[in-house]
Amino acid sequence: MLSAVEQSRLRVSKTTDAGRKSQLGQFLTPASTAQFMVGLFGHTTGGICRLLDAGAGIGSLTAAFLERWASGGFDFLRVEADAFEVDESLHPHLNQTLEEYKQHLNIESTVRGGDFIAIAADSIYGNLFAKPLPRYTHAILNPPYKKIRSNSTHRAALSRVGIETVNLYSAFVALSLALLGDCGQLVAIIPRSFCNGPYYRPFREFMLTRSAIRHLHLFDSRTRTFKDDGVLQENIIIMLERGGHQGDVTVSTSTDDSFADLVTHTHPFDRIVLPDDPERFIHVPTSMEMNAIELLKAVQYSLTDIGIMVSTGPVVDFRLKAHLRDMPEPGTVPLLYPGHFSGQGVEWPKTGTKKPNAILRNADTEKWLYPAGCYCVVRRFSSKEENRRIVASVVHPSDFGGAEMLGFENHLNVFHIDKRGLPEAFAHGLAVFLDTTAVDENFRRFNGHTQVNATDLKLMKYPSRKALITLGEWAMRCGELTQAMIDKKLEGLAA
Repeated sequence: MLSAVEQSRLRVSKTTDAGRKSQLGQFLTPASTAQFMVGLFGHTTGGICRLLDAGAGIGSLTAAFLERWASGGFDFLRVEADAFEVDESLHPHLNQTLEEYKQHLNIESTVRGGDFIAIAADSIYGNLFAKPLPRYTHAILNPPYKKIRSNSTHRAALSRVGIETVNLYSAFVALSLALLGDCGQLVAIIPRSFCNGPYYRPFREFMLTRSAIRHLHLFDSRTRTFKDDGVLQENIIIMLERGGHQGDVTVSTSTDDSFADLVTHTHPFDRIVLPDDPERFIHVPTSMEMNAIELLKAVQYSLTDIGIMVSTGPVVDFRLKAHLRDMPEPGTVPLLYPGHFSGQGVEWPKTGTKKPNAILRNADTEKWLYPAGCYCVVRRFSSKEENRRIVASVVHPSDFGGAEMLGFENHLNVFHIDKRGLPEAFAHGLAVFLDTTAVDENFRRFNGHTQVNATDLKLMKYPSRKALITLGEWAMRCGELTQAMIDKKLEGLAA
């Protein structure tokens, strides 16, 4: 029967307008992924299962759940399923899916239209006129992906029940978790972006204080999880237990939704959420072996320990548009964008680019400029095709013809000392360290998108100031460096 649901999914995906999919932020779950997700639920015996499918689509996830029950994977006496789907054009497909299972299973099902966020929040808050939802034993979801505006009714509804988040997917997970009874289980496929960054910190706190993480599954391919819908995104499957005692976490990986090369390891929780991390970043180690960053005792210092800071580039170009100039001219200073950097080198001014090369220095711009000096910069965004997330470069004042000030555009992260430059060897050593394979691998454990935030860089550990200066002096003597040279040098780093 699941094969028939899969054929229906393919037809619906093919005939649904791409704009409609984007508007709703929802993409239907392939059967192989649905079956894998259902397999993560613990074996439960006896009693009534109250199943929540929030953002049910045509019912692929509920169908996979019922298939497992029918094959003896669960010992429920009865299943009561609530399937929420805001797109009423999918209701006929969803009803058909559920009716098929009613013919041979003891199941009661309800298809609910309307806004899941509003309905769930009203039920949790205890709105006098709201029909209360049950305490679910299981929740399975592939929620919509879409930003929540700060002034929206969704944001207000969520705030009433103590949920602060910025995307529909994390709102759906938080609400579903809140609707679970004690020891209730939740499995969801969601973007990996919640694992790090300041915007998702309240959601991480909400999730980690109310549940235990039991399983994380990571897809190596960004393109093949929802390949029928052309979705380019790093997705993760997470299994949570409401009120559970946090123990070891199972982490699995596969290239795609065929799960043909599935690899599974178990890790202590302190490798998933580091004990001293105030941001509660969620790391996803993909092997049992610790990498060089974890093994090296020399890499244990914070930016505060080594006396430097990192900030997002202060020049927001559209706000200072009247002061930008395509090329340097009297009264201007260099303005640096990510496109000016290639490897550790700088190309400025750069011709044949749509970005300006200079900004006027005047009363309106002065507070956004840094004094000329040596800085280490990291691009905030890498392209999806690049092998590296962190790409560091060194800014040297000699590259800019004696300019007294520099402008750093908002798509750069800048390492500095109180908005002034670093000692030259220090800047080079920091750039070399950040460009190591070990740093990139370690960074990918908690960062699942192409953005590198200043917060991410603040929370990383670094070698000592002395070690970074020694590393920089070595790099300056060597001249052009290969990746192999950099990685080998890190391995021999001493505190």
